Amino acid sequence: MIRHEGRERYVALRDVVSNKAKSLFSGKRELTSSAYEEFKALDDVSFTIEQGDRVAIVGRNGAGKSTLLKILSRITSPTKGRIILDGRVASLLEVGTGFHPELSGRENIFLNGSILGMSKAEIKSKFDEIVAFSEVERFLDTPVKRYSSGMYVRLAFAVAAHLEPEILVVDEVLAVGDAAFQKKCIGKMQDVSKSGRTVLFVSHNMSAVRNLCNKAILLQNGKLIVQDEVEPVLERYLASNQTGQLTGNYTRPDKKQSDVMLSSAAVVDAQGEERNAFEIIEQVGLKLNLTCNKPVPNLYGYVVVKNSNEEVIIESDTKDLPPNALDGITEGNTTFLLTIPANTLSVGEYTVYLSFSSSFAADFSVETPGDVLRFAISDSITERGHNRRSYTSVLLNWQKK
Repeated sequence: MIRHEGRERYVALRDVVSNKAKSLFSGKRELTSSAYEEFKALDDVSFTIEQGDRVAIVGRNGAGKSTLLKILSRITSPTKGRIILDGRVASLLEVGTGFHPELSGRENIFLNGSILGMSKAEIKSKFDEIVAFSEVERFLDTPVKRYSSGMYVRLAFAVAAHLEPEILVVDEVLAVGDAAFQKKCIGKMQDVSKSGRTVLFVSHNMSAVRNLCNKAILLQNGKLIVQDEVEPVLERYLASNQTGQLTGNYTRPDKKQSDVMLSSAAVVDAQGEERNAFEIIEQVGLKLNLTCNKPVPNLYGYVVVKNSNEEVIIESDTKDLPPNALDGITEGNTTFLLTIPANTLSVGEYTVYLSFSSSFAADFSVETPGDVLRFAISDSITERGHNRRSYTSVLLNWQKK
């Protein structure tokens, strides 16, 4: 049984030092644990994973997936219950987990390897493979605080996967990597499992889950709903999503302030009116209201549009078409409009996933809202109508020459 209570998040050493320093200079007393309301992030969760299993942990945002991984990785402790782990655990739960921003990529490989319990000789024997996999050789002697989020992930994953842990734990962090790198990571995790090691994988990308995992666990509101083979669990998860709370508009539920946060969002038509149902020949707009309380250097945004099977249909980044629209935004509210052209998406239901980050994410609080919007596309106009089976509905011009 695994049980975790309290809304207080896990705190890194740098946070403890920083908070102590702030309290000394400001004269303010630190908040005690009594200032936090009780909240069961995980409630009576119990399961067994066999050696060599590739297990997906799925569920909506807030289901308890990341908390479970932090407990299994021994980053935070359960209030009640116990975990029995047989083997060395390597975790990749956040961008740059275990990295020191002032140290170079080279130095962080040795630092992170040591944190994972590897000897210097072991790290040296794998060093060239790590560098080759991460594809950051040119920047190996550059402080990692200057790395982009993608470079952070490349190096962090390379270290975690190549230093031969018995158990590899990977959160949704791979979503910030490009498609080619994600494919390479999936391949590496498959290699890890084939050698008899265990993989725990949290992802909203159902294609990646199907390609990698042979078993799955569904969490909902901190409770374990089902543990089974992949397909039965995914079918139940996707079915539960159809009656989810996502709609054509979103308002940020948390009153806690961050340096950059999505305050609201909506699906709109060509006239700017809010809607969540469109004909295939209509454009779909995504209206995003971003609040900046503190300027964040090299801020960028990432959007994914997924179908009802959680397959990625559209993937876009603000850096795709320079200049990056988010880099340099000042304090206050800024509205952005993303337009999906008509005849792009085929018939079906779609979910919009949003993420914001920065090369200097470790120094700022930048939110990843996750799944925020849902809309539907229908086709009562074209000849093929709802018989169209493709993921997209691009119209090709058959021009006679």
